[in-house]
Amino acid sequence: MNVLILGGTRFLGRAFTEEALKRGYTVTLFNRGTNKDLFPGLEQLTGDRNKDMTMLQKRNWDAVIDTSGFAPHHIRKTAEVLGDIGHYTFISSISVYRDWIPAGIQEDYPLQTISDEKLAESEKGTLSPYEHYGALKALSEEEAEKHWPGRVLNVRAGQLVGPFDYTDRLPYWVQRVSQGGQAIVPGHPDRPVQMIDVRDLAAWVFNMIFQGRIGTYNATGQKETMKDILETCRSVSSSTTDFVWTDEAFLLENKIKPWTDMPLWIPEHFPLEGEKEPWKGTFEISIEKAVEAGLTFRSLAETIRDVYHWEKNREPSDLKAGISREKEKELLQKQKLKL
Repeated sequence: MNVLILGGTRFLGRAFTEEALKRGYTVTLFNRGTNKDLFPGLEQLTGDRNKDMTMLQKRNWDAVIDTSGFAPHHIRKTAEVLGDIGHYTFISSISVYRDWIPAGIQEDYPLQTISDEKLAESEKGTLSPYEHYGALKALSEEEAEKHWPGRVLNVRAGQLVGPFDYTDRLPYWVQRVSQGGQAIVPGHPDRPVQMIDVRDLAAWVFNMIFQGRIGTYNATGQKETMKDILETCRSVSSSTTDFVWTDEAFLLENKIKPWTDMPLWIPEHFPLEGEKEPWKGTFEISIEKAVEAGLTFRSLAETIRDVYHWEKNREPSDLKAGISREKEKELLQKQKLKL
């Protein structure tokens, strides 16, 4: 199979590239060329989806996997230059949904929207794609269907984890637990969390492509608990960390931001800023359709073990998520005074 991967060298795209090579496929990568040394034996086309994609002009592939499209104009420009393709996979996101209030959100749940004015700003490049990420992803799905009717697989991915995870959401917890001491943890031990290893996602998507499957699927992980995740981190790192389960109200009162300061946490009992209700269904997205289509998962321990070893060996850098140890100590002290 001849495969074009849009992206392919960072985290999610890297997992797709490695899976394709494992299967013996012929792979071409299109990206900005920031990590060209990673796969030296592959055809690597350097370009920018907002500017020049002429190097793809009239090229044909059996399958295209789009891991880097954020907005409908990315999809449209891709369609304008590509030749004949057999199957198009767009990696979308569960962020397309209007909210995550109810548990069990399925693929027909209402989607986010964006004004024509903001959409125009996005096309001009004056609006960050992250500002209306969900709505732009939803429109990207529509755009793909418009250009390749009957050949599109839209994958609404949940929280992605695994080695090379530059978001540092799971890596924060893996690293923090390995350091020992008392660790502040939001909410209660049985708080649900869903996350999917990018390697499991890549394997499933290639199976779907091979079978010629199309349609829209939620693709995130099985429901774990925060306790499961942290205890697995503790076991993998052989640490003796003590988990200090902390009331959501206390954290919010102390200006701790969900998701960024405390990764894998969306408050269960308080609405996010600008919202009217808590998003209790954040980590209870329905994956029934994808599981019926063959989505499977490696063990939590395997994912965390691989992240732990990658984390230990990667270049030192400031984490993009989580709080500092100094801030954590400050919160622990405030808790003691409160008691």
